[in-house]
Amino acid sequence: MLHLIAIAIVTAWGFIGWPLPFPGILTGIGFLALAVLLWALFLSPRPVLRTDRFGEALVELLLFAGAAAALLVMGVHWGWALGFGVIAVAVGYIAASRKR
Repeated sequence: MLHLIAIAIVTAWGFIGWPLPFPGILTGIGFLALAVLLWALFLSPRPVLRTDRFGEALVELLLFAGAAAALLVMGVHWGWALGFGVIAVAVGYIAASRKR
């Protein structure tokens, strides 16, 4: 669920971060495609590219850090961005430790 929220945040930043219609729509769709591709390649339940747990953790951390940074750039209070980042990383760590 947190992966989906992170992808939605990055996509919203792509649409909001640039002026509409021309660069905003292209960057929004581009960031959506990039985030979904990254998730499908490494983080999905059946990933296309299998890596060790450290590689998965690195990709997941990059996704969550990108979402937290996007929240900050969009003007959300830093406490919300920090809270999302801490909760996402903690849940990711717990899920990874249960999976192994």
